[in-house]
Amino acid sequence: MTASRVEQQDWKPVLVEYVNAVNEAGMRRDETLLRIVPDSAHRRRLSGRMNEELRRETALGIRSLRSEVRTRIERQSRYGDGDVTCDVALHIVRTCEQRGIAWQEERVERERIRFIRSGTTWRLDTVELLACEGRELVAEPVIEEFEGEQFERRDAMPSLPYIPYRPDRPRKSQVFAGSGVDGVPGASGHRRSVAYRREEAVAYAEKWWNEPNPAYEYFAVNCTNYVSQCLFAGQAPMNYTGRRETGWWYRGRTNGREWWSFSWAVANGLERYLSQSRSSGLRAEAVSSPDRLQLGDVICYDWEGSGRYGHTTIVTAFAPDGAPLVNANTVSSRHRYWDYRDSYAWTGRTRYRFFRIADTF
Repeated sequence: MTASRVEQQDWKPVLVEYVNAVNEAGMRRDETLLRIVPDSAHRRRLSGRMNEELRRETALGIRSLRSEVRTRIERQSRYGDGDVTCDVALHIVRTCEQRGIAWQEERVERERIRFIRSGTTWRLDTVELLACEGRELVAEPVIEEFEGEQFERRDAMPSLPYIPYRPDRPRKSQVFAGSGVDGVPGASGHRRSVAYRREEAVAYAEKWWNEPNPAYEYFAVNCTNYVSQCLFAGQAPMNYTGRRETGWWYRGRTNGREWWSFSWAVANGLERYLSQSRSSGLRAEAVSSPDRLQLGDVICYDWEGSGRYGHTTIVTAFAPDGAPLVNANTVSSRHRYWDYRDSYAWTGRTRYRFFRIADTF
C-alpha cells in the first residue's frame, strides 16, 4: 500500500477510538471519557442520555453487564485530501441485569461523522444524527392538512414517575422468541370474532425489527408503519376507506404510488385511531400504566407533552420486574426498555399512551 493510500485511511482509527470511548463511557457512566468528542452539541446529547440512563438504572435496580458496538460504514465522501464524511451504523448490543436475571437489548443508531486532517493527523470534527425518534430531526410522511391538526391528551401519562411492577398482577414471561412471519399487505373488510394473535404479531416484530419487509413501503420515519405491519400480522383487520384521513389501511402500490392511511403510517394518526371507540375492526383500550400491557400491545410517545405523538412501539418482551420491553423502527430497536429515556428525543415533558389491543376483532 502506498504512503498516500495509508494517509487516506488514517481517519478510520479515529472512528474506532470514538466508538470505543462512547461505548466505554456508557458502560462506566463516566462523562470524562466523552472528552474525546470535540463536537460540543453531540457531547451534550451523549451526556444527557447517559445521565437519564443512570437515573433509570438506579431507580429500578438495573445493571449493565456488557455493551458491544458493531460499526458498519455505509457511505463515505472525500472532499480534497483533508476532509472525509462517513455515514455509520452503530449496532449496540447491551446485556442488562435486574433481580439476578439478564436480558439483551439491541438498537441501531446512524450517524454522519466528519473527519478533518491537519498534516498527517486526523481528528473527529462533527457528529450529526441521521435517525432519531424526535420529529425535529426527520420528517414524517404526512399530507399538509393532517400535519396542521393539533389536539391535547390530558389523560396521557407523564414521564416523571417510574412505574414499578405490581406484584399483585400475574407475572408475564420474561422473553418471547417466535418464528418469523411474513405479513402480506392488502385491504380487507371488518371481520368479527377474529382473535388477535399476539405471538404472531411479536414474531413479525422480531423478524423485521432491523430489516424492512420489501412487501411494504419503507419510510425515513418508519416506526408507525412497522407497528401497523406487526398488528396486521397478528390478524388485526384493515379498515379500508380509500381516504387517508379515515380508517386503518395499506393498499400497496397503485399507478406508481403507495396508498396508505395516516393511521397506518403516522404516529399521531395511529394514536388517534386507537383512541376512538368502535364496535369492530382494530380496537384498543387506553390503560393507565405500562404494567397493564401484554405482548403485542402498543405505546405512543409525545416527546414535548404537546398532545402531538411522534413515535410508536410494540411490546415484544418483559424485563424481570414485568416492565415492557419494546421493538421499534426509525432507530431500529429490539427489547428496548419502554420509557425511552435512552433516546435523544426524550425530554422531561415526554408523555405516553398505553394501548391494550383488543383480544378479538
